Amino acid sequence: MVLSFKSWFANEGGKHFILWLGANAWLFLRTFLTYSTGQQYYYLYKMLGLGLCISRASASVLNLNCSLVLLPMCRSLLTCLRGTHTLSSRGTRRLLDKSKTFHVACGIAICIFSVVHVSAHLVNVVNFSAFYSEDLPALNLARYLGEVIPGITGVLLVVILFLMFTASSYCIRLSNYEIFWYTHNLFIVFYIILMVHMVGGALKYQTNVDTHPPGCLRPNQSSPELQGEELEPGNEERRCKEEARFHPHYPQTWMWVSGPLCLYCAERFYRYIRSSDPVTIVTVIRHPSEVIEVRMLKRDFKAHPGQVVTVRCPTEEKETFGVHMRVVGDWTERFTELLLPKTGVELEILPMVQQRRYPKLYVDGPFGSSSQEVFNYEVSLCVAGGIGVTPFACVLHALLDGWKQFRLRRLYFVWVCRELQSFYWFSELLCALHHKLWQENRPDYLNLKLFVSQTEDLQSMSEEKYRPLSSRLSIGRPRWKLLFDEISNANRQKHVGVFCCGPKGISRTLHKLCNSGRYTGVTFEFNKESFS
Repeated sequence: MVLSFKSWFANEGGKHFILWLGANAWLFLRTFLTYSTGQQYYYLYKMLGLGLCISRASASVLNLNCSLVLLPMCRSLLTCLRGTHTLSSRGTRRLLDKSKTFHVACGIAICIFSVVHVSAHLVNVVNFSAFYSEDLPALNLARYLGEVIPGITGVLLVVILFLMFTASSYCIRLSNYEIFWYTHNLFIVFYIILMVHMVGGALKYQTNVDTHPPGCLRPNQSSPELQGEELEPGNEERRCKEEARFHPHYPQTWMWVSGPLCLYCAERFYRYIRSSDPVTIVTVIRHPSEVIEVRMLKRDFKAHPGQVVTVRCPTEEKETFGVHMRVVGDWTERFTELLLPKTGVELEILPMVQQRRYPKLYVDGPFGSSSQEVFNYEVSLCVAGGIGVTPFACVLHALLDGWKQFRLRRLYFVWVCRELQSFYWFSELLCALHHKLWQENRPDYLNLKLFVSQTEDLQSMSEEKYRPLSSRLSIGRPRWKLLFDEISNANRQKHVGVFCCGPKGISRTLHKLCNSGRYTGVTFEFNKESFS
């Protein structure tokens, strides 16, 4: 498949990625040259060699990325920025949707340069021991020749980073998300140790370069080059006026990370306060294919179509809102048991004075997501895989309430499910929107395509009220290239927003097609839902 540089640049945010890479490279090179050529580091460099330059250059890159890695996780702040008029650019809002990707990129950079930093410091420890200087005792870290001094804070940082990195792997997050959650919350300990990491003053710089030029001769020292010769008047400047004095490096890491760390802590505190009031459960519905719908009430809760919330379940004018969740893990299974007892009841309308105690439920959010951008294109393609339809359900609800208020003028909606019963989750919503558009003489506004991939024991949606869906139901998997060709031919000279929430296989295919150069006259901008 031919790659279009223009499409890749539009979808991947290439200039911002290059800017981040450039900042890391510039900081590494500048610090490296400072320690290799700076006069104040002459004696330290002579003792430690390249290990000094590499350890300090990698430390500078670590400081930068340790400060940046927290910012993408300030989700409330990003949601607020998305809603301000200053971020009217669609490209800027799409860049915010890549916050998790940027967080991962910074995390990978931290791991890579931590390995470089630790390796360089191991060389430094050996050199401190092997090149113990009796002439410059203040410069030494070791107290005598051959002594090895381990860095306790460095060891602790490596252990914590290793736990956080390994627990972030996809297999661990999938099998036991709690391990990932709790190890990632070690970041507080990590940053506290990081800010005191340099307090010991292992590396020192010379403070009296003017009176003791690096490499000068002490009064009682003769140069091997000038042995047996009288020191010429022009070489008197090479004599030291006083002994070299050294001072430990002042810790700088706290200046890099204290601001983002305080901002993130304030964000977490704000989210804790906002989600501290439990919601009121109104309706619990069990849908086919192990999906439950929970409708709730919460005071002063306002959300826009496409936004997401997080749900926490421990052991006045109000508006209802709801979530759909697939029962696939231990948390959702236990949550379902608490909401729906095993009585065979598929639907419960709970009175305000409840006969049975339900679990307290806390909701955090709403947070911005890429689905909010569906309405900001004239043409949008929404692709859902299974339960991945949930981000787009609120989009359909918003169109049902009134599609004329949005910029969107044509929506291609593709939903792929393994089982036919899954389409019943939102069948009434799809049918209602279909009838509304037909009544308003806009049948071409919604282009609906349903695909069922599992052919065993296949039945049809024979009910009369579901006829609009059954006529758009196909067996098998979508032919994505033909679909993109159809959209490209019908929407020349337009930007088409492509939104995907589903399996990685579908996401990769759509991503490649958006970046391909086979479509002329139309630009496909890829957006993918990403949940932490």
